Amino acid sequence: MKIANECVVSIHYTLTDDRGEELDSSRGAAPLTYIHGTQGLIPGLECALEGREAGDGFQASIQPQDAYGEVNPALIQDVPLDVLSGIEDLKVGMRLQSRSPDGQMQMLIVDAIGAESATLNANHVLAGEVLHFDVAVEHVREATAEELEQGLQG
Repeated sequence: MKIANECVVSIHYTLTDDRGEELDSSRGAAPLTYIHGTQGLIPGLECALEGREAGDGFQASIQPQDAYGEVNPALIQDVPLDVLSGIEDLKVGMRLQSRSPDGQMQMLIVDAIGAESATLNANHVLAGEVLHFDVAVEHVREATAEELEQGLQG
């Protein structure tokens, strides 16, 4: 069966960046399983999987616009250190959670710490990155009506 919308697909993958550094992998663990066509994967990888079958292996390089987007400068801001005074051992690279003005939870990464402020970045950690996937398609089947209605439960 070929991968198409409303198929349950299981893949193993290894994700690397432009420097060849491994960022994530399912190897040695359970495969990643999703319903194709329901935005369960980044768009570029889902497109690269379209029409493939169990047993297929391939590499795909996904550009930022088809992954987590370009870096949005509006999502990077300097915050006075006194606003962050309740955070113990504030360090560059630390991940923080905050509530946006519209009430949504957002992840922030501390990009820099100065004498009076810290630079916080709400962009996805992989924004602006070209992502390189090595993929093996393990299994493809039609989704059941219940899976389509409720989505896959992990």
